[in-house]
Amino acid sequence: MQDLKVATIQSNIFWHKVEENRSHFTSLINQIKEKVDLVVLPEMFTTGFTMKPEEVAEDMAGETIKWMQNIAADNGFAICGSIVVEEDNKYYNRFIFVFPSREIKTYNKRHLFSLAGEEKVYSAGKEKVIIEYNGWRICPQVCYDLRFPVFARNVEAYDLLLYVANWPKKRILAWDTLLQARAIENLSYVIGVNRVGVDPNKFEYNGHSIAYNTLGAAIIPLNQENEITTVVTLSKKHISETRKRLNFLNDCDSFKLLH
Repeated sequence: MQDLKVATIQSNIFWHKVEENRSHFTSLINQIKEKVDLVVLPEMFTTGFTMKPEEVAEDMAGETIKWMQNIAADNGFAICGSIVVEEDNKYYNRFIFVFPSREIKTYNKRHLFSLAGEEKVYSAGKEKVIIEYNGWRICPQVCYDLRFPVFARNVEAYDLLLYVANWPKKRILAWDTLLQARAIENLSYVIGVNRVGVDPNKFEYNGHSIAYNTLGAAIIPLNQENEITTVVTLSKKHISETRKRLNFLNDCDSFKLLH
């Protein structure tokens, strides 16, 4: 049973400066000295959490997708994060997962953040996505999705629930608490990657990127608030042993999402 070594990059994001952000993340990625299987970037890592997608949106043949494919292919690991995508005259907050082979899997953020009016300018995703990579089943989610446990419920026997975010400091307690809860209730590893810094809307972001094991125990240092890259090793053996000993998922309620 293969382990999965994941690098989480908690970084500042330069507002609407797509090329500058790609350059910055290139530099941070180049500083990773360990061999890793997956690199995780925050939500809207090329722009910051913007309600002006028309100013920064790219398509699926754009420079950021090419950049991610080159990074993955050149380094032999997968890379993921969300960006602003325009498709069929609609805008999406789209999670992009790029394999070392350059293959791409995507997930469109389902729960749009109405407090900021995200639903007025972006289209919501409809489908839950499970990504198969190196023998691991990964469920990608984006920021506000974290507040909706039914959608994230582990009915697919996934191994890793992965959140990328621009989650503000003023509500960081919810981030900390809900990520841990998602791990416990789904008997899954959970990784949450947030940003740091201040955006032009005066929202402050203090990181707290984290990884929890299937029992809700933190496996990287808690409450990191600076720009930092952390490498964590996830164990498939830990998942199988926990689920064999504590088969809580066998007792969960059955349900069907209607919309």
